[in-house]
This record gives sequence, C-alpha cells and structure tokens, in this order.
Amino acid sequence: MSRLVALAAAMLTTLAAGGVALAQTPAMVPASTETGPRVAEIVVIGERGNLLTIPGSGATLETADLERSRPFTVNDALRQVPGVFARDEEGFGLRPNIGIRGLNPTRSTKLLLLEDGLPLAFAPYGYNASYFHPSLGRYARVEVLKGASQVRFGPQTIGGVINYITPEAPASFGGSLRLAGGSQGYREVDGLVGGPALGGRGLLHVQNRRTESSRDNQDLQYTDIFGKMTWDIGTDQVLTARVSRHEEDSQVTYSGLTLAEFNANPYGNVFANDSFQTERWGAAVSHAWFLDGATTLRTSLYGSTFNRDWWRQSSNSGQRPNDASDPACGGLANLNTTCGNEGRLRDYWTAGVETRLSHDTAAFGADIRLEAGLRYHTEDQQRRQWNGDTPTARTPGTGRNAGVVEDNERLVDAYSAFASARIESGPWIVEPGVRLELIEYERLNRLNGARGTTDLDVVVPGLGTMYRLGDRSVIYAGVHKGFAPPRVEDIISNTTGGSVDLDAEESVNWELGLRGDIAPGLYLDAGLFRMSFDNQIIPQSVAGGVGATLTSAGETLHQGFELLARGSAREAGWLQNGDDLYARLSLTHVADAKFEGRRFSTVAGSTTVSVTGNRLPYAPEWLWAAAIGYEHRGWLQGEIEAQYIDAMFTDDLNTVAVTANGQRGRIDDVLLWNATVNADLPGTPLTVFVTGRNLTDELYVVDRSRGILPGARRGFQAGISFAF
Repeated sequence: MSRLVALAAAMLTTLAAGGVALAQTPAMVPASTETGPRVAEIVVIGERGNLLTIPGSGATLETADLERSRPFTVNDALRQVPGVFARDEEGFGLRPNIGIRGLNPTRSTKLLLLEDGLPLAFAPYGYNASYFHPSLGRYARVEVLKGASQVRFGPQTIGGVINYITPEAPASFGGSLRLAGGSQGYREVDGLVGGPALGGRGLLHVQNRRTESSRDNQDLQYTDIFGKMTWDIGTDQVLTARVSRHEEDSQVTYSGLTLAEFNANPYGNVFANDSFQTERWGAAVSHAWFLDGATTLRTSLYGSTFNRDWWRQSSNSGQRPNDASDPACGGLANLNTTCGNEGRLRDYWTAGVETRLSHDTAAFGADIRLEAGLRYHTEDQQRRQWNGDTPTARTPGTGRNAGVVEDNERLVDAYSAFASARIESGPWIVEPGVRLELIEYERLNRLNGARGTTDLDVVVPGLGTMYRLGDRSVIYAGVHKGFAPPRVEDIISNTTGGSVDLDAEESVNWELGLRGDIAPGLYLDAGLFRMSFDNQIIPQSVAGGVGATLTSAGETLHQGFELLARGSAREAGWLQNGDDLYARLSLTHVADAKFEGRRFSTVAGSTTVSVTGNRLPYAPEWLWAAAIGYEHRGWLQGEIEAQYIDAMFTDDLNTVAVTANGQRGRIDDVLLWNATVNADLPGTPLTVFVTGRNLTDELYVVDRSRGILPGARRGFQAGISFAF
C-alpha cells in the first residue's frame, strides 16, 4: 500500500506541476505543434513529417504505401519497416510474431501493440502474447516508434511501439466495397460506409476473409467488424466512440512437423480434428478538450473481452498425439477414432482509464511542450485445460488422460504515470521523460487452492535529442531504459502460490541516427542501435530446457544498424503528367544478438555447457525488403518486391543439424519475390488489382519452436473495389 500511496503522490505532483505551468505562462504560449485534424485518439508519431521533430527512430506506413503494395498480411506490411522481423505462422497474419532489433518474435511479446494509442493486446501486463490480430484492412496507417520517446507509452518499452490508426469518420456520405479471391481457396469481402449519423460522423467497416492455407487440414476464416462515431462538442471538444468485434473459427493445429514428416510432406498435417475459435469484443470512448491554442487534455476509457478455445491433439512435434500413453489410443493409428484431445480454454477481461495533458509554452528563449499522463489498468485471466476422450470432444472426459487438468485465475492491477518535456531551442530539440509503473499480481489455482500475490514497481527514464541540419534533415540520438513485466504465471508459483525468482526484463537502449531528405525525391533514415540487457527473459523451449516456462537469461547484447530509403522520380522533378518511378529499401543488420556474462545450458538432460557468446534464438543477422515500381498517368501502377530473411539459430546451443523432432537446428535463409498491379479504371469508380506472393514458390521454414512450420506457398489474389 505504501508503494501505491507513493505512486499516487508522484502522479499528483506531476499534474500539479503541469497546472502551475498553465497558470504562470499564459502570455508565452506559442502556436500548437499538433498537425492534422483535431482528434480525440492518441497518436504516437502523427503525420510522417512529424518524424523531423521526434528525437528517436521511427517510421510510418501511410495509406498510399499500403495501397501500392497491397500486403496480404500485417507481416508483409511490417517488413517495410527497418528493425522489424515479422515471422509468419499460419500464413494469414492472424497470430503475428513480431520482433524488433534481434528480440525473439514469438507471440510479439517484446513490443507494445496499440490501436489508436490504446492497448490492443488482451493482457499487456500479465500475458503480453498475440493470439489474435485484426486485419490490416481495418487501419488507415501504421506507426512504429523505437526510440526514447516510447517511455510515454507502456508497459513494454524494450523493442518498440506499433500503433495502428483507424480511419477518420467522414463528414460526407461515402464508402467502398472490395471483393477478392485467389489460390488456396482465398475469398474476401470487405465493405466500408461512413458519413453523418446520430448528430456526428460515423463509420462502419466489415470484413470477412477465408483461406485453406498452405498446410493440409487447415481452413482459416474470420470476420472483423469495426464501428466508430465522432462528435464535435462546441468548438473545443471532440468525443469519439469505437466498438469492434473479431471472430475467428478456424481448423488449425498448434503443432509443427517432425523432420521425417517434413521430408515426406512439408505441408502435411494429420490433425484434421483440431479447432481454434476466438471472439474479441473491444470498446473505447476518447475525449479531447482543446482548452486553448496550446493546451489539450485527452481522456480515454477502454475495455475488451477475449475468449479463445483451442482444441488440439498435439501441442508440439514431440507429441503424437498428446494422449498416446492411453492404451485405448495407441498412437497415430487411432488418431481419428479413440485418441482424445486437449482444450486450452482462455478468457480475458481487460479495462482501463487513461488521461494525458499536454501544454505548449515558452521560457528562456525555448519552445517547450510539456506532457503528463496517468493510467489505471486491470486484467482478469481465466485459464482452463479440459482433456477430452475423443478427437472431437469439447468437454472434459473421463478416460485415462482426460478431465480438468488446469483451472487458474490470474489478476493484474497496474498503475502508471509519465511525464515528458520537449524543449526546442534553435537547431536543438531535447526530450527528457520518465515513466512509473506499479503492478500488482494475484494467482489462484482452483484445483489445489494455492493462492499467491506479489507486486513490482519500476522507474523508466529516457532522454532523446535532435539537431537540425537544415529544414529537411536532422541528427537524432537517445538513451532509455527498456522494461517488460513478467507474466503472472512466471512470477507466482502454481503449486504453492509463492513468488518465483524471475526478475523483470530490463535493458539500456541507445541509438544514433540521421534522417531527412538528402536530395530532391530521396529520403533516408540511417541509424545505429545498441540494447544491453541486465536480464533478458527467454522461453526454455528455445533455451535448452523443456516446457513453456520462462527463464532469466541474464546479460545479453543486441547491436547493429538500420536503413530506410525511399526515392521518387516524380518528387525529384524527373517525371511529370502523373508518371512516377519509385523505389524503397528497408534494411536491418543485427551484428550482435548474443549471450553475455556467465550463461549455461543443459544438454541431454544433465550435462551443462557454456553458451556465453552464442547467438540468441530467432535473431537473423540480415533482413531487407526492397521494391521498385512504376505509376503511369496516375491510374496504372505496378510494383515488384524482394524480401530477404537471413539464416537463424533456434536454440541457445546454436544447433545446426536439424533434430528428429524438428525443434532444433538452423533455419536457412530465404529470398521471396512478390508483385502487385493496381489499375484505377478511367472514368469509373472501379479499381482492379492482382497480387502474387512467393512467386518462385520457395520451400522454406519459418519456425521450429513447436516443430517445423513451413512458410506459405506461392499464392495469387485478384480483386475489384468500388468506391462511392
């Protein structure tokens, strides 16, 4: 309780200081630095031009970028951002695995996912894992921030922030309809309509997508519904309400392949009875009060529910099937008759309220933006495992391996505050900031009655700076503390309720870069980065052990460089009349991603060996995505893209040869070719498009953590859209 009182006092002090500034400096208020329309939602970067005022690395994907390349999944889109490693899983982007700067991408646990500035993950404090992701079609643009400025958001401040921005509700009636189809049974219906409604402006977006996937016995489908209303309250207030529903009903397994299975049929899958069903409801109300030309107060109330039922007969390639020890099952011969299954059932409730106050002022010849914020966030996890007697069971069974084997409740209450100042004097911008996090954990095992509580608090400072070289180019540098809280299940014992000796994940992150227009029509962002961990948390399944628990890996080091380049012949003045020859390049070199200090791994169950200096799992050294395209007369556009993913190790031993179960061994590098053609038919509201992915039909591996998972086969999609 004393920690809570101290944090509350710090919050009040922060807001009081902001109030004093408001009271003392009314005559020194400069014009607001906000650009674009006044909105109630929180933006991380804002318009792309704002990157010239942010002292840290970042990138945006604009609507035009997404329409040109028509990425099939969010992974395809994020590969256009340097530093980001987006690993496929089922080939549809439904469970993205996103890593940044050599951090393990599994379940996107090392970064913060936001939607309009509010948490998108179903449990960002107690279980920051992605088992669902809305379609990229829901969003107008994407922001990625990796520098010191990310301490304004939390709780994860290690890898970076990805913020998905929903489109604004239009002031006049309009919309669009898109129909598409393609290989592997791909079908898509996407409709959007908006305009004046209920005294404000409204928008409704509905999308249904389905594919048979590359693997056998997999049928993926989901429906995503998103609604938004915005009201202007007088001349100084905006209120926005959002509601969404995402439902997935897929036939998809969890397990990868053994080496023998992969060699026999790389796209095979014998688990035809597995089922994955989710339903997520999300809602948020955001209010912005523009108190004057320099002061804005934004307050948001948000909440979501997420229900996931995954019934499967195997969780990894070492199980064939899970209940093979039952004599009635007898192994794969009885897989579809007498072998049972496991139901991994999850229910999550998340809610929070957040307020942010920003104020522009001037003092001592400098323009200053002050910002402070408070948040209360709560999570409730209900985790159950029901083992059924048959392949299609959906209730606990009575057989040898059946019944209720897990029944957990996991609770989190989190209180956070931040304060930052952006100080601009001449060519210099300096941005100090600090974040406070207090997290309270509770866990109850209903099967044995074990209950435990613990708490964690941390101060997360950051400092960014920028020097203007001219009107359109800057040098930036920054340092900040990286922090990620441990999961509830890893910090409280399931058997005794006692605290587990698993420290929070902390690092010191540095960067130095150059960004801007270095010539007419040529934009460049090049930077160096270094992340030095006191303690990095690594899954045991890729760190020499077994099971799904996590372990403190101790000291690790990540360092390298990133490069983003964009060029346009039209912007350079070389082409006119709507023609353009353009190109883009996103390149990442993670020179080091290694264990430091004294680090050991267990081999053959008992022998320990040093892995100090070994490369971290799932940290490819080189990543790049390059594209070149041509636009003719503003209506016809074609683009070809190459994506390269370097070889990577999958365990801390840096095993090269693939093991029999497929869970260890190096993953080879791969070069993928994609292409897109778009045509806005002249004189009509119609657009037709054709896309091709993995044009050379490369057979490649994307993951080994649960056995071998193959990447998507060659695929084509074609469609037509109608705007009205």
